[in-house]
Amino acid sequence: MISAILPVSSLLLGMAILLAGSGLIGTLLGLRASVEGFTGLSLGLIMSGFFGGYIVGAFVCPPLIRRIGHIRAFTAMAALAAVVSLLYGMLVDPWVWWVLRVIHGVTMVAIYMIIESWLNEQMHDKRGKIFAAYMMVSFVALGLGQFMIAIYGAEHMGSFALVAIFYCLGLVPIALTPVDQPTPIHTPRLPLARLYRVSPVGFMGGLVSGLVSGAFWGLSAAFAAAQGLDDFHVAVFTAAAIFGGAFMQWPVGHAAEHRDRRVVLVSVCVLSALCAVAMASVGGLSVLALVVATGFYGGFAFTLYSLAVAQTHDRFHSSEALEATKALLVLHGTGAVIGPVVAGGVMSALGARAFPLVLAVMLLALGVFTLWRIRRDAPVPDAELTEFLPVHRTSVMAMEMDPRTPDTSTHGETDTGSPPAADAADPPPR
Repeated sequence: MISAILPVSSLLLGMAILLAGSGLIGTLLGLRASVEGFTGLSLGLIMSGFFGGYIVGAFVCPPLIRRIGHIRAFTAMAALAAVVSLLYGMLVDPWVWWVLRVIHGVTMVAIYMIIESWLNEQMHDKRGKIFAAYMMVSFVALGLGQFMIAIYGAEHMGSFALVAIFYCLGLVPIALTPVDQPTPIHTPRLPLARLYRVSPVGFMGGLVSGLVSGAFWGLSAAFAAAQGLDDFHVAVFTAAAIFGGAFMQWPVGHAAEHRDRRVVLVSVCVLSALCAVAMASVGGLSVLALVVATGFYGGFAFTLYSLAVAQTHDRFHSSEALEATKALLVLHGTGAVIGPVVAGGVMSALGARAFPLVLAVMLLALGVFTLWRIRRDAPVPDAELTEFLPVHRTSVMAMEMDPRTPDTSTHGETDTGSPPAADAADPPPR
């Protein structure tokens, strides 16, 4: 394992530093918005701007990266992210923050694309090990980043400066990396309508996983603060969900390897919805109970995207699986734009305690839809199931790193032309 990741250690280190800062800024903004008295709807709109920028960046950044090169693009985007982080603390206004979140989303998707295309270039016959290391580093860095909020607190400009410092520090190992620059980045082209026809459960799983994750990342800190948690315990609350999500990928994955994945998906939806209800019930009563409930919620809910990706891989031919999962990523991002707005509007109308209940409704809706599809369609035969792997939303380049996709000889350059199969050749939806 060590011999596999050593050549890309500088890339993983730089990404870990950047993600620590990225993990801090989401929690920091939620807490500062609560201090400033922003409404739930305002905060939801602000946070949705990040995911809107993420979607826009997925299409506008590849041409920019091809034109100026990976190192220049990475330097520019990391520097811009650092500037945006400082401006959050200097210009505390909902509309200004929304604009900054859109810009922040564009910069982060570009950073993900560049790092992942670099990693993909170096994988060769070690795709599984590097992919696993990358996912592990991502989860750990995002979780640990939460605790930096305790250094200065949400009301101090030093917290925003700390985020900027991490973005700048992340530049150092990347700029000094001896790894050659990768091949050009391409954007996904598989139509979403075709994705739904072939894999309706994968389609809805991608959308709902975006709805609940976008809502959680955008509003969980504000919810926790409304339950009386101080800055440190808000960090513990958020980190519990992240680490729970990382830990539960393996047991959920084990179940998904031995049972109909749609049944596993229904179980995950019901269990995570029950945990969300528990969050609403114990909030304000016991910090420990709230953290435990949140850890289990993250443990189940954060596996939804992995299950949706596995479901999609099962139903597409290997030649189309890459483009299908790239389209799924765009769908997930769309859900992440909508989720914070919906949850924030409900919080404004019914109070912060309603936030986990919104998540529960979304999750149960996915469970009901999946049960309906189970009654309509036969499961994929065991012999045709692909491997389950823990993944989370990053960029389209992560889909090329996935060892389940065909290994092209171009190291990161993929065919983005029209899908070879016509509508009439689509396999039956399952």
